[in-house]
Amino acid sequence: MLALLIFTVGLLHAHAVSMMNSTGTVNEEGVCQCSVILPDNTFPADRLEVLEVSSRELSTSVHQEIIKIQNYQATLTEYIFKLKNLTRRVEIIELGGISYTELDFELLKIEIREMESLVVKLKQSFNGSSTLVESLFVEIHNIAAMVNQLESYDKNNVLAVRREIASLRKKLEDCKKNQDIPTLPPVSYGTCNHGGLKNISKPFVVQLNWLGFTYKFGGWGKDTLVGAGQDLHWMSPLSTDARIMNIIRSYPTYEDLLLYKRPSDMVLSKTLPRNNIDYTSCGQGGGMILFNNSMYYNCYNTRDICKYNLNTGTVERKTLTDATFNNRFSYSSSLWQDIDLASDEDGLWVIYSTEENSGNIVIGKLNPITLSMEKTWVTTQYKPAVTNAFMICGVLYATRTLSTRQEEIFYMYDTKTNKDLKTSIVFDKMMENVQSVNYNPNDHKLYMYNDGYLVTYDLSFKPKENLS
Repeated sequence: MLALLIFTVGLLHAHAVSMMNSTGTVNEEGVCQCSVILPDNTFPADRLEVLEVSSRELSTSVHQEIIKIQNYQATLTEYIFKLKNLTRRVEIIELGGISYTELDFELLKIEIREMESLVVKLKQSFNGSSTLVESLFVEIHNIAAMVNQLESYDKNNVLAVRREIASLRKKLEDCKKNQDIPTLPPVSYGTCNHGGLKNISKPFVVQLNWLGFTYKFGGWGKDTLVGAGQDLHWMSPLSTDARIMNIIRSYPTYEDLLLYKRPSDMVLSKTLPRNNIDYTSCGQGGGMILFNNSMYYNCYNTRDICKYNLNTGTVERKTLTDATFNNRFSYSSSLWQDIDLASDEDGLWVIYSTEENSGNIVIGKLNPITLSMEKTWVTTQYKPAVTNAFMICGVLYATRTLSTRQEEIFYMYDTKTNKDLKTSIVFDKMMENVQSVNYNPNDHKLYMYNDGYLVTYDLSFKPKENLS
């Protein structure tokens, strides 16, 4: 087509030239001369071709942009629909609509009512009384009360409650299968009328420490003196460097702890002139324990044991001879806990290591008044291979990590027989690292500080005849 156009234009151009008039002259030699002026009408065919290619490319580009705009329009339409739907959901929530958490609690209540009905049937199926069934009945009532508490105070613990309910359901099923098996008499609190630790319950998360997630190290619990009042709960998060124990916070009741109400703070450091800080009365590590309304702990930057009276605020201290300190032989999952205080039915203990014993655990019986050492026992268990330890009826129980969600009590030392034993009691944990574990003889519970969370465990014991 382009060639035909050029050819036609050429013919027209030639015809125009032939039609033009011209004038001429004769030179001296008789030769005729003439001049012809041609118009400059040369057609730019190459430029027209470039223009045609550019036009095609522009047309393709415009078509692609139109497709993109259509896609954007479809996407915008979809997002407008989602936004309207989200707006409706937010309006429902603002108007008091049912949330997923509330539905979860309703399901929990239904499950509890079903278990209550099953327990009633079990009680009727027994000819006489059953201690196990009665205990289950009490536990179900306790879990019901706990659900009501959590619904009011702490709705983030739904999963923990579900674990408790799953454990109770399993107990009910086991009870139904083994109705003819005699149950063991309950162990009296504060006594050693049993054959040693048998099992550990699922963890129960009570609360996150009031300072938050970043304060992963510390300790908590109740007074461990046998017969002491059990209303007051204490916690002591360490500084974020996992070392300094500078504050002890107490709550007068369990409900106050759940709501962070009516706290009482005791600050151990003192401010000196020129903004210097005196850490003399502070502690280090998570080895603290409350015994007879006094907090016992490893004094900061020393091998001393400090005793802080909660009533008077006075501090007494005594050097623990030969004990290593300042992270020389701490536990594997918690720093600065070279000296760990413990308590049980027999009184106050200290768990530590010495250079002479090459880092193996030494158990010391402490006089709670004078802080003097009454007797020591040297074990064969290397302390840095242990995640934590506690005492029950004069027996040391040491733990180690199996996984991010399980611990194992793997070692025991009986101070009455001077024998160490290997054992295996596996229990779950909420978070990966165990920072401190305290046993309380007044309720047979373990109080664990677990990556900033306050966690409890219920303990069960063997009958006394199985002491060996």
